[in-house]
Amino acid sequence: MNASTTAHPRSSEADNLRWLLANLVEEVSGIRSVAVVSSDGLLLLSSDPAQTGERQGTPTGPKGSSADLATIVSGLGSLTLGAAKLMDGGQVTQTMVAMDEGSLFVMSISDGSLLGVHASPDCDMNIIGYHMALFVGRAGHVLTPELRHELRTSMERDR
Repeated sequence: MNASTTAHPRSSEADNLRWLLANLVEEVSGIRSVAVVSSDGLLLLSSDPAQTGERQGTPTGPKGSSADLATIVSGLGSLTLGAAKLMDGGQVTQTMVAMDEGSLFVMSISDGSLLGVHASPDCDMNIIGYHMALFVGRAGHVLTPELRHELRTSMERDR
């Protein structure tokens, strides 16, 4: 346990979301990195060990940073939301970008928050989408403004 965890106890909801995120990364083959982003583009949760303070090692996200993934997820979320409004398409539930060297998935959680997953090129897109939907279903009802504030504060402390 690091010093920031001892000085600032986390709620059970925050611990549960961290567990859900870790479980997603560990259980689903092909996931390189994951970020949960608030509606205003702030990183709330990350699979990047350097951001979580859990272990130091080689970061696995784009350019080696979950902050980069959060920026991409936020921008893509904003772009697709704008496109949906212009096209009278309703709510955007999921966006997927397939690239030669990987895939990017973005899924709405709640209240404008987003789940972003960067995956390897050989990933099973159906499996990743399914597990992202499970995460969203479990996280959506607990991701309250208070919990988002707690998660953001925790990310800032762990830097």
